[in-house]
Amino acid sequence: MGRRWPKKPLPESAKIADGLCVWQRRYLEWLRVHHYSERTVVNRDKSLGLFIEWCEARSVLRPVEVTKPIIERYQRHLFYVRKPDGKPLSVRGQEWRLVPVRMYFKWLAQQNVLLWNPASEIVLPRKVRRLPKHVLSISEVEQVLVQPDIEDVFGLRDRALLETLYATGMRRKELVGLGLNDIDHDRKVVMIREGKGGRDRFVPIGERALRWVGKYMSDARPELVVPPDEGVLFLTRFGEAFRPAPLTHLVRQYVERAELGKTGACHLFRHTCATLMLEGGADIRYIQELLGHVLLSTTQIYTQVSIRRLCEVYTMTHPAAHLVRDEAKRKNGCVVRNITDSAPEPPSDVESLLSRLAAEQGEDDEDDESTEAEAYDE
Repeated sequence: MGRRWPKKPLPESAKIADGLCVWQRRYLEWLRVHHYSERTVVNRDKSLGLFIEWCEARSVLRPVEVTKPIIERYQRHLFYVRKPDGKPLSVRGQEWRLVPVRMYFKWLAQQNVLLWNPASEIVLPRKVRRLPKHVLSISEVEQVLVQPDIEDVFGLRDRALLETLYATGMRRKELVGLGLNDIDHDRKVVMIREGKGGRDRFVPIGERALRWVGKYMSDARPELVVPPDEGVLFLTRFGEAFRPAPLTHLVRQYVERAELGKTGACHLFRHTCATLMLEGGADIRYIQELLGHVLLSTTQIYTQVSIRRLCEVYTMTHPAAHLVRDEAKRKNGCVVRNITDSAPEPPSDVESLLSRLAAEQGEDDEDDESTEAEAYDE
């Protein structure tokens, strides 16, 4: 018989009909019924679990016993708590734990479990506006891309995977979810299903990446697939879809192996894709469309563009869009400006785009911190 681990004791508030844990389960069920993503449900479950555990240690077991001062004490606790490496929680980490608490008590008030929401006046930590630590140059990207051993099945898979990240600028989670039918080789576009916020979108993909993906699909993937084939594009050695943390570990290894003096993983390619297209003369609106950014203030500030025009700009500005790069098209950015001259100036700038990318990377880092380390090698 395999080793049997002792069961975790049932929380005290789960033994009470109106306990915090009981209402937590009902809240998570409500989220699923209202079609919130499973990732959102899991993250809120973890964050609420930490809060409820802290409350139970102070004999607070029911929602009606939670007051505004108690929540403020929990917020101070998050500020002073230290991770195993001795570092404090980042601002994003504190927010990751506080926002679900605020939403939970808002829901309890809406369900008339509470007469008022004790978390309604929580002031979230002020976010620090960061820019990406590292961005690769064209030559540095090429150094990373040649690291996998393409004579090996896994090396060929990894080369196709890296080329796809670089060519499309897609998020880690979006690459993990790619299916065989999501790449249109004729139109040279990729269908990204249920990206951030549950939104679908098309993005262009360069000829070089398409060649590597095609070679991987014909020469390597058949050796990795385990019946029944679920149609996932990039497979692990176990014939399964990648999980985010092991994928990050895999890509980081290749970046480190290139010995560039720079660090990063999947999001490094996203930063690089955006930066190199900006340097090539692309209008920032098209890059925002490529990356799937939809930022709202009072109105939607980024104009939606068609996939055809986005492909045109992508083809003229991304270094990996062609097998052989035509430098004349890029000279002085003239062609790109001809396309975008008639369009209004976007209400944004390069710094805001890079700041947004850095914030996204922070979200991925916190997601990794919130899960147990996955040590096996994909």
